[in-house]
Amino acid sequence: MSLQSLALIDNWPVPTAAAGVVRADGAVLGVRGPVGQRFALASVTKPLAAYAALVAYEEGAIDFEEPAGPPGSTVRHLLAHTSGLAFDEHRVTAPPGERRLYSNAGFEQLGDHVAKATDIPFAEYLRQAVLEPLGMTSTSLEGSPAKDGVSTVEDLLRFAAEVQAPRLLDPRTVAEAMSVQYPGTKGVLPGYGHQNPNDWGLGFEIRDSKSPHWTGGSSSPRTFGHFGQSGTFLWIDPDAGLSCVALSDRAFGPWVIETWPAFTDAVLAEARTA
Repeated sequence: MSLQSLALIDNWPVPTAAAGVVRADGAVLGVRGPVGQRFALASVTKPLAAYAALVAYEEGAIDFEEPAGPPGSTVRHLLAHTSGLAFDEHRVTAPPGERRLYSNAGFEQLGDHVAKATDIPFAEYLRQAVLEPLGMTSTSLEGSPAKDGVSTVEDLLRFAAEVQAPRLLDPRTVAEAMSVQYPGTKGVLPGYGHQNPNDWGLGFEIRDSKSPHWTGGSSSPRTFGHFGQSGTFLWIDPDAGLSCVALSDRAFGPWVIETWPAFTDAVLAEARTA
């Protein structure tokens, strides 16, 4: 089968877009556009980086509760955007655990921490721990673990299938990563304003009851994933048993707020009746 709802990307006001949907069992329900084309991921890089950190945790190289980042912060704080670091500066703006301060700097310090613990440059560790085992041969990290990944829809569908039915990690570790860390923490969801609470797992944003939001009105509260400022997203809806990836080459803006939720609702509606 091939989901007809994916054709909605043809109407997006972008030069190029590609999308795909994969079930928890790895079956691809449909693709649209140049799914083998490499796109800049922007912050969709973070779930890949987080997954590599989870591998490092299971290998015993790091521990969630060990110090990392600014004084008083831990690996868990960095993954959950509660270290207190500023958005794009290595500057402390709040005590650890107090606020959900979305931070690229935090993920950069996470990458440095994993690299030091494993004695492997983080981009190489990501390749060995996640990309190579999943056959993600068109994906690379070309700078910051917060935002400089490059990948394809084909590769990210492999990753989305893995997260839904883990082979590289113990499912309990993945379940922890998709669980709310520091419940009740307030913060700003980039592009969507203040959210109370602003729920987050370990490297993955959790939809919960956030409004407005980049996923659909029919997305389950357990939906988790990430979007990027380069016009990219990856969500996994455990209740629907599927994941959707969409990549484009137009920066995040009002067009996203108009198109992405309706697209997601259409995909979910069609998949439920398929």
